[in-house]
Amino acid sequence: MATYKSDEVALKASAESVYSRLSNFESLRNLLDQVPADQIPADKKEMFDSIRLTEDSIELPGGPVGSIRLRVTERTAPSRITLKGEGTPVPLQLQLDIHPVDDASCRAQAKVDIEIPMMLKPMISGPMQKMTEQFASVLRSIPFS
Repeated sequence: MATYKSDEVALKASAESVYSRLSNFESLRNLLDQVPADQIPADKKEMFDSIRLTEDSIELPGGPVGSIRLRVTERTAPSRITLKGEGTPVPLQLQLDIHPVDDASCRAQAKVDIEIPMMLKPMISGPMQKMTEQFASVLRSIPFS
């Protein structure tokens, strides 16, 4: 199992607000609906429109590997949300840790655990670390109030 961790990102919202917003994926639907059409590359529009959200899962189109579903397996308010991949080509787990700083701010860190065959690890490690960092970075753009 390989583990990839993002740097901690500072968020200008309480840990409770961040947890509340991210622990129910349906609450993210309005964010997707607000993305201006001209900000989505034409070749990604169909993929973007195919994202499916429920309270407990997010399903992303996965191109040649098919759709990838991440389902919540742990909610520990207000500090942790853990998701597990379903139907993924390899076992995958995503964890978001939220650390309170004060009443109006917190820090968050993403962690991905993925079972990668040893011979593929050198090719996959760079993109996986980058994806983990990007996930954490996207958190800064989410309105938590």
